[in-house]
Formats: sequence, structure tokens, C-alpha cells
Amino acid sequence: MSQPEHDAYAASPRTLEVEDLHVSVGDHLVAVSGVSFQLRRGEAVGLVGESGSGKTLTCRAVLGLLPETGEVDRGSIVLGESDDRVDLIAAGRTVWDRVRGSRIGAVFQDPGSYLNPGITVGRQLVEQLRVRGGLGRTEARERAVGLFTEVGLHDPAGVFQLYPHQLSGGMLQRVLIAIAISCEPELLIADEATTALDVVIQAEILELVARLRRDHELSLLLVTHDLAVVAETCDRILVMYGGEIVESGPTEQVLTDPRHPYTRALLAVATIGDWTRRTLDVIPGQPPSAGEEMPGCRFAPRCRYATQACVSAPVVTTEIGPGRSARCVRLDELDTEPGAVLVQDRIEATA
Repeated sequence: MSQPEHDAYAASPRTLEVEDLHVSVGDHLVAVSGVSFQLRRGEAVGLVGESGSGKTLTCRAVLGLLPETGEVDRGSIVLGESDDRVDLIAAGRTVWDRVRGSRIGAVFQDPGSYLNPGITVGRQLVEQLRVRGGLGRTEARERAVGLFTEVGLHDPAGVFQLYPHQLSGGMLQRVLIAIAISCEPELLIADEATTALDVVIQAEILELVARLRRDHELSLLLVTHDLAVVAETCDRILVMYGGEIVESGPTEQVLTDPRHPYTRALLAVATIGDWTRRTLDVIPGQPPSAGEEMPGCRFAPRCRYATQACVSAPVVTTEIGPGRSARCVRLDELDTEPGAVLVQDRIEATA
């Protein structure tokens, strides 16, 4: 992203602005620390990292759906701009309940667990349209069938009469997407929404989400561990580790020129562009536990480049270009390793 492009991007309307978000779980164990990012109108941002990195907790905080033991300790979560601007944390639970399902939609990994097994999927969508959208019964039914058509369900009128157990995983995810977009939200949060699907259905769902973004000018926050999904879907990437964002920037730049050692490590074990790999590579070591006190870089115990400077003091985020940043004290010292296989190399080699 050039400087003029970044300036135009920075001036574009914001859908979501998260600033200095801190989330604790259990006995005041810090699980998300100082997370800040923005989503622009119509933009797709991928939130990536290993399990336990804080991705899902960050999204749950935005939705106001933290687990019973979770709590936002400080920070702001602002939805919209100008007259529609609202700080969800400051506004409290009543406002959160009002915007969730109307201005913010969400789809999750196991759609069946978010649908009532004793009620037809059509009736569940109609209830959403009546309660959140304010439609009458007949209008809501017509709109529901139209939404089932829009998300690519064959025989939408027939699907309307079915119960969740009568639908496949891909069909259930389409139903949940229909519910999520039914009230024309500004923001769609997809938390591992394609993880449990086979590759063919996954591709169909990703194409559906991309089309809905274009048609409805949706902003998308996509939580995933799959860098291939991010490469195909997202405009920007936020890389999380140990509850912190360690690198962020435009998708192509981060995937082809990663600057943080953790991002490099993720790419080194990814299979993007190399579908013939038969071995499962891993990053040695384990991520830190929530609440584990570490004065310096949280990735240092697993980082091949770590020095005393990395562990002795907090590491600040450094701007490394228009729209790009990383949290590493050795950014100026680390060049791409000779012979390192990065995503672009794999894509070109297998094209």
C-alpha cells in the first residue's frame, strides 16, 4: 500500500474501531492485552494465530458475548461513525443487546449448536426478522425465503420447513449466514466459520461471503487459523500471539514479506500454494498461558532470534510502512532468511 493509498484508506468511513482492549478470564488472568485495530466500510480483516492467541476472545468482546468468567478490563469498542457512532463498552449491556443481530451479525464454527433443534430453520429466521427487523409475519416469511435464495440454498421454500437435523453442515452454515445478514448489519464476524466443512463446501461458503460483502458493503472480521483462507478472502491481516497483535498490514505484504518472527514461523508451517506436502510441520514450544507474566516479548521462548533485549522490557509496536506495523525489538536487524520458503515462493512454484 503506497502512502497516497494509505491516506485514502485512513480517511475512509470506519465500521469498527477497537482501542487498547484488555480482556481477563477466570481469576483476573489477562488473556487479551492492548489490542487495537480498525475496520473500514466493506473491508475484510483476517485475525490469525494459534489456538489460545486471543482471536476468539477479541471477537467475543466485540460481540459482547464473553464467557461467564470473561471481563473487559479496559479499552473501547466503537461501532460506526458520526450519528451512528456508539462505544459499546461505555454504553453497556442494553445497547449491546440491541446492536447484536441488527448492526453486527455473526457466524461460528458449529452452526448447528446455534440453532434451536425443535424449531424449523424458516421459523427461526422469521423470528429474527420480526424481533430485530420489525417486519410483519407475512413480510418476514417472504423476506426469509428471499434470504435463503440469496445464500444459495436450493429449494428455499422447502428448506424453510426443515429442522436443523435435516440439513447438512454446509446448508446449516448458509442458514446461519442468512440469519446473520437478515437485518442488513454493518459488520459480519465469522469465527472459524468454515473449519468444520469439507474443502468444496468451504470454498462455496467463502465465495458466498465475498459476494455478500460486495452486495451489502459489509465489513468482515474473519477469525481463522488457515492462512490460505485469509490469502483468498481478506484485505488486511492481524497476527495475534499471546493475547497481543504482533504484526498487521495488507494481506499480500504480510504474506510475501513477513517481518515478525512469529508470522514467519506461521508461514513456514503453512501449506499455502503447496498442496502436495505430506508432513505436518509445527512451531516448537507452546504459547504462553493466559495471565502468564512475561516482561518482554511473549514469543521470545520460541523465537530463534531472541536476545536478552527481547525479554528484559516490554516491546512496543513499530510502524514499518504505510498501514503496516510489527511488535519486535529486532525489526531493523532481521532480514528474510536465505533460502526461506515464503508463501509467494510456494504459489509461484506450484502455479
